[in-house]
Amino acid sequence: QVQLTESGGGLVQDGGSLRLSCAISGRTFSRALAWFRQAPGKEREFVAGISGGGASLKGYADSVKGRSTISRDNTKNTVYLQMNSLKPEDTAVYYCAVGRSMVFATTPDYDYWGQGTQVTVSS
Repeated sequence: QVQLTESGGGLVQDGGSLRLSCAISGRTFSRALAWFRQAPGKEREFVAGISGGGASLKGYADSVKGRSTISRDNTKNTVYLQMNSLKPEDTAVYYCAVGRSMVFATTPDYDYWGQGTQVTVSS
């Protein structure tokens, strides 16, 4: 059983930065990892993904491109999301997820999910 635990969320001012972490139990080297978010009343949406198997190819939603960086440390079984220049519209619960293959998907077709961490950006 794979378990994911997010941390690093919180309250930050407009223009601020946060680094989210997701510790994963179990081996996920060959699997893609991703971050999604869900704001109240909205569907869960893709934020960033990183491929598995050592290639570490990355992809981002247009809404966060240029402001966010996803990375993974396979020795620590951890995936990170560095978010800069945060905006009030980034406010959401952020979830990390383990993919079904090496390739990350932009739809929520993932095998395992964390419980989420709240990010609130004040204006």
